[in-house]
Amino acid sequence: MILAEDEASLSLQATLMRVWHPCGQTPVIPVSPQRTATHFYGALDLQSGVELVMRSPVINAQATILFLLMLLAAYPTQPLLLLWDCATWHRSKLVKAFLQQHPRIEILWFPPASPDLNPQEHVWKATREAVSHNHRIAKLEQLADSFEDHLATTRFPCSLLDLHNYSHLCMMFK
Repeated sequence: MILAEDEASLSLQATLMRVWHPCGQTPVIPVSPQRTATHFYGALDLQSGVELVMRSPVINAQATILFLLMLLAAYPTQPLLLLWDCATWHRSKLVKAFLQQHPRIEILWFPPASPDLNPQEHVWKATREAVSHNHRIAKLEQLADSFEDHLATTRFPCSLLDLHNYSHLCMMFK
């Protein structure tokens, strides 16, 4: 299994984007004074477009290990190739030790400062456009539920594998 992983944060601060609205009626998007946030770990299965998601109060090495355990449980027999950015918690001693104990997970590192290469970044963008841009939801928990529901119920096709003729290679080795 080839998975692209990343983390995202979500707060009540509505991100704005262009929107059609009747002439003379300026849309009003409330701004929350709260700075609280919730975080998400997400991994996109590049073959099926299925998103695996975990909500977390923090993004750190311990939460990363919990998410890796979730990935191992979701794919109990398959080896996992995890496409990962160079976040400090990905390279922590705890995570390195965990990966040594779980050789089914192999890491392919993205180059530094290249979020555009990570298909998971495009999943976050699509979900923000669908759920959190211009939103009027007053409670973070409700917004997070909508965000997580969209991730869990939407297929996110990824052309990265098609660009490199991955499907053809898979057929050759069956």
